[in-house]
Amino acid sequence: MSEKNKFKFSIDRGGTFTDVFCITPHGKIITEKFLSENPSNYPDAPTYAIKKIISQETGIPIMDDLIDPENIEWIRMGTTVATNALLEGKGDRFCLVITKGFKDLLFIGNQSRPNLFDLSIQMPKILYDDVIEVDERIIPYSENDSSHDPERIKTLPNGKKIEILKKPNLDRLEQDLIEIKSKKNISNIAVLLLHSYIYNDHEILIEKLAQKLDFSHIALSHKISSMIRAVPRGLTTTIDAYLTPCINRYLKSFTSSFSSEVRVLFMQSDGGLTSINNGPAGGVVGYALTSFSKEEQQAVIGFDMGGTSTDVSRYDGKYEHVFETLTAGYTIQAPQLDINTIAAGGGSMLFFRAGMFVVGPESAGSNPGPACYKNNGPLTITDANLILGRLLPDYFPKIFGKNQNEALDYRGSRKLFQDLTTEINEYQRTKELKEMSLEEVAQGFVKVANEAMCRPIRNLTEGKGFDTRKHLLACFGGAGGQHACAIARSLGIRKILVNRFSGILSAFGLSLADVVVEKQEPFNIFLNELNMNNLVIDQIKALQVQCIKDLVEKENFTTDSIEIEYYLNLRYHGTDTGIMCSPHVYRSSPNDLKHTDFLTSFLERYRTEYGFVLNRDIYVDDIRVRGIGKTKLQDKNLVCVNSRKEGKLDPFDTKNVYFDNHGFISTSLYSIEDVLMKDTIYGPAIIIDKNSTILIEPDCLAYLNDRGDIVIEVLLEIAAHHHPTSTQLDITQLSIFSHRFMSIAEQMGRILQRTSVSTNIKERLDFSCAMFDSNGGLVANAPHIPVHLGAMQEAVKYQIEISKGENAIKSGDVILSNHPACGGSHLPDLTVITPVFYENSDKPVFFVANRGHHADIGGLTPGSMPPTSTKLWQEGAAFKSLKIVQNNVFNEKEIIEGFNAPAQYPNCSGSRNLSDNLSDLKAQIAANKRGIDLITQLIDEYSLKVVLSYMGYIQHTAETSVRSLMKKLSSKCHLEKGDLSYFKAQEFMDDGSNIDLSVEIDKRKGSAIFDFSGTSFQVNGNLNAPKAISLSAIIYCIRCMLNYDIPLNQGCLEPIKIKIPEGCLLSPSDDAAVVGGNVTTSQRIVDLIFKVFQICAASQGCMNNITFGNDRGGYYETVGGGAGAGPGWQGRHGIHTHMTNTRITDVEILENRYPIRLNKFSLRENSGGKGKYNGGNGLIREYVFRDKLKLCVLTERRVFQPYGMAGGLPGARGQNTLVKRNGMHLNLGSKSEIEVDSGVLFLQFSDFI
Repeated sequence: MSEKNKFKFSIDRGGTFTDVFCITPHGKIITEKFLSENPSNYPDAPTYAIKKIISQETGIPIMDDLIDPENIEWIRMGTTVATNALLEGKGDRFCLVITKGFKDLLFIGNQSRPNLFDLSIQMPKILYDDVIEVDERIIPYSENDSSHDPERIKTLPNGKKIEILKKPNLDRLEQDLIEIKSKKNISNIAVLLLHSYIYNDHEILIEKLAQKLDFSHIALSHKISSMIRAVPRGLTTTIDAYLTPCINRYLKSFTSSFSSEVRVLFMQSDGGLTSINNGPAGGVVGYALTSFSKEEQQAVIGFDMGGTSTDVSRYDGKYEHVFETLTAGYTIQAPQLDINTIAAGGGSMLFFRAGMFVVGPESAGSNPGPACYKNNGPLTITDANLILGRLLPDYFPKIFGKNQNEALDYRGSRKLFQDLTTEINEYQRTKELKEMSLEEVAQGFVKVANEAMCRPIRNLTEGKGFDTRKHLLACFGGAGGQHACAIARSLGIRKILVNRFSGILSAFGLSLADVVVEKQEPFNIFLNELNMNNLVIDQIKALQVQCIKDLVEKENFTTDSIEIEYYLNLRYHGTDTGIMCSPHVYRSSPNDLKHTDFLTSFLERYRTEYGFVLNRDIYVDDIRVRGIGKTKLQDKNLVCVNSRKEGKLDPFDTKNVYFDNHGFISTSLYSIEDVLMKDTIYGPAIIIDKNSTILIEPDCLAYLNDRGDIVIEVLLEIAAHHHPTSTQLDITQLSIFSHRFMSIAEQMGRILQRTSVSTNIKERLDFSCAMFDSNGGLVANAPHIPVHLGAMQEAVKYQIEISKGENAIKSGDVILSNHPACGGSHLPDLTVITPVFYENSDKPVFFVANRGHHADIGGLTPGSMPPTSTKLWQEGAAFKSLKIVQNNVFNEKEIIEGFNAPAQYPNCSGSRNLSDNLSDLKAQIAANKRGIDLITQLIDEYSLKVVLSYMGYIQHTAETSVRSLMKKLSSKCHLEKGDLSYFKAQEFMDDGSNIDLSVEIDKRKGSAIFDFSGTSFQVNGNLNAPKAISLSAIIYCIRCMLNYDIPLNQGCLEPIKIKIPEGCLLSPSDDAAVVGGNVTTSQRIVDLIFKVFQICAASQGCMNNITFGNDRGGYYETVGGGAGAGPGWQGRHGIHTHMTNTRITDVEILENRYPIRLNKFSLRENSGGKGKYNGGNGLIREYVFRDKLKLCVLTERRVFQPYGMAGGLPGARGQNTLVKRNGMHLNLGSKSEIEVDSGVLFLQFSDFI
């Protein structure tokens, strides 16, 4: 066969199905779908597909023979082999080789936990089997601290310097590697040395040694990802070491089915083809190249709904890449298309919990699959669509049952839905609500699933400053066509495009994708004309040469078919958020590039993404060159063959299909092969092809475009006026409103993160956003930082109480408050509150608010976290109620005066970073503005009465859940009298202050009294905790003990009465110092509540607050510790627990930006309490200061050990030690403030059980 007369295969091997797109030697297009796992019929789906198609088309049976690659022009594949191995823990064994002192660095990660309320803290397992520490060290050069020995100082291509503290001890390493290979039979290694992204000589030395010792696979971090941040780079390297041998084995197995060598190109996660792999990106390439019109320039939302999950993405003429993502819970640092994956697919399981419909995140997967797959699976969205008539067994592939030849099991799905409907109607009767039919239940779950899928789409568009309604919705994936109309209607999108190959678009996209080679180098230099001309362009040229060489020599492209793209990864000085920017205008040669090309691009992108630009220097973090070998196959050249040539379009069948607010409607069925471009199909209708089912809902119409793709127009105006929502409770609508309210709080958070400038808010994510009713009661609080949960409502209620006369809250006002007496937590947490007026309302109908931690607001010390404060004024600027916006005018003068006010007090300063304070306040105002817009949209859509009604219903649902929890907890009481159950416990702070808690539960009503009487008086220190903190601790503990999702709102506290004596540690006077109460006492209250109910052992009991700085700047961090064990789980090591979840700065970032060196960051072995289930170990963090600094330490559990439970032993006490240059050791105790010199060592041992 000639090249033009050969088979071309594009295969996407997914978790459930393997999709195949084939062009035969005669130009015929074949599309097929196979089960990915079908061991009784074939060992490998892609191989089986190739054999089957070639046999059918040539008439030559080759099913039992090897495949002749001479008949194949190319095979392009996207595969989840690697992802599946990751999910199933079936990768290869390997050893991690890492810089000495950091053996636990990848275990610790960024020390945040993925699920705030999961006390067992389930994290992905560490992939490596063993660790070898290498005695070597590279650090950034410092004029104040570094050696002047020229042998130790190296100058890099960007002109920067590094210092070699120690070269690797290769003799010792060789012994360790020999032992790991001979005694533990490990033949693969992953190498992570600190700062190797910029200086890789030490990693290369280790590679040569490992090659000499005949190690099979050697993954070097600087080759896997040459970007700063040791943790994500290291995690990516371990994934490579774990999975690459698996991929190589699969490739070897796949190619063994061929009679001679065959070339296979895999889809990368960045959208290009290479010799190594990825899957979902194929769908993005597919819709991007077939849905986006260069003439119309309408941005496209990709909606890929599969069996297990749904991927959403956005394309506006260029691919959006991200450089750090989570896959199966693991961080991967590599260029990838920006695809947001949510656990809501056709296989998402259905539950009825606490009076609400719940979809996922659990999935039936491909095995057992949905109930209708005849494999004893659970009820899923696929079953719901089957029950509603949207999936038609007669026209769906018959690949189910024992022999893989049976249709979908309608009766099996209906039986399970009958059982679930019975359960739901029992609940309905208790609430005196109308019973639901089986179809109403199925439709309810579909509606809830649709709303769950709308949330990430809104975040992807509106969260980045784009109007969702102005997009085209490109729908694909096996399940997407059944939901597209409803999704578009919910989002206000008018047009949907369903590619003619939508059921296998990922495979189709593979056929259109280009072959890509990327080269990237870190640079870390200021962006200016001089650096661009003298350094950056030369590096771009060198990388371009490498890209072209690889495409020509390895991929067989000619130079005239190669395109080159140039990128600089840019960020503002002092921030961590980089943007990968291409030139503002096209440049054909590196010699033509100007620094202003990238500067303009960066400023435009930053303004679009964040809403503003800064007056700061801009850094080039990385230089990236992308070589693209252009594919010859074009979508427009693929002809869609229709079986019908002329005449009227008639349906080939009709079926009854259930639609919301309509019931069953007779619905016409059409074959895609019968539809011509002149035809218009009015809903309701179903269009069927062999790989997908496309539902055209009422009030929609469909037609074909000139490519043969289906275009669906959603008639929003007609649909909007047909069926207004009633104020009467509908439990389906209840679940939808829960999603909508939470989505508002989440989007506020995205705007705040996007528009803020400080590290604390933008990178450490130390903020929370919420909406409130007209009385200040919490409606929805996005679960950002637990210490803020429930606390903000006290701040909102205070403002409502004082809203009288001249202080009355008016439209156009925004209020700033942080005072502990007014619902604040501690002064650095600034709360911004905005009223929501609707139309002509004379008072607010809602409030929105957010609370963000500002890095400095003045006071005694940099960072405004003085460990020795005794009065509130020592902790910074205090605001009880300041209208920072009045009549829509930003009151900058009054705000600046407020931030400078602390300077009037002895030894105090005003804010040391006023510009960041002002910028972050504006970001907080913008976040509230977004919340107001979304609430207004919701009211416009449903009416104020309906929104207020469902707000009340959702609060009542939370209340009902908490009452059920209290009744359940009553059985664990210490003492019982009639209907009352009694509990009691006590905890001590390091200064000897006690916190007492007595709980009385009325088990008949499900109500409780939390009584803190007996707690110590307020202290002459800063451990005092305002009342709002106790509220936050209680609502956090309640949510943890419930152990399932409920809306976090005022209803959670309705059954709870809280008694706190005035003047005690938990209700201090207005002028009491409180900065430690928020970060230490809050943790102890949580420990105490869990102790009362015997839920789990104590955590580390504080947040281990460390601040250091001088006149040139400062740094603040909180360090994790051990989590308490509980019945059935071990305590997690080295993690942030309970009331905080902030991230820790990566060691490479820390050492580059601050005068500090980390000697060690590891687990504190055997510090967790022993028991049947052991407590989590704490952390050891050793700092070496490289300049004169003021060190502030604010910690707890240095005197009293964390308690054990149920016979478990207590954990070890923590310790703060300073080691001076002369070797003298100094115990700093729990709280200390001290001047330190360069070379001084500070050791922190955090405490846990």
